[in-house]
Amino acid sequence: MKKIEVVTRPEKLVGLKEVLASHNCMGMTVYSVMGCGRQKGYLPEMNFTGDDINLLPKIMAFVVVEDEVVEDILADITATIGTGKNGDGKIFVTDVLEAVRVRTNERNSDAIG
Repeated sequence: MKKIEVVTRPEKLVGLKEVLASHNCMGMTVYSVMGCGRQKGYLPEMNFTGDDINLLPKIMAFVVVEDEVVEDILADITATIGTGKNGDGKIFVTDVLEAVRVRTNERNSDAIG
């Protein structure tokens, strides 16, 4: 199992949810976060001095999926939310050693489906 974490702009959430739904991802957690990347939060419409770091609003969503579907999901996410411009975000993929559904004590694949 893999955990896919996506950090991107808030307006990309609808497209992200559609991609995950199309891959039958049954659960998702979404956080509102602040952050910046290489551009230090610079937006063309802002007055930027070059020394400041501006934290911009972002969302961070994560899902846990089976290993076999990771590459398809990543391809669809990047195609859907990517614009080719700064600020599109990042995707992190990590191994999940074990998952337990608290209510039923189901484990691993049964717990994420």
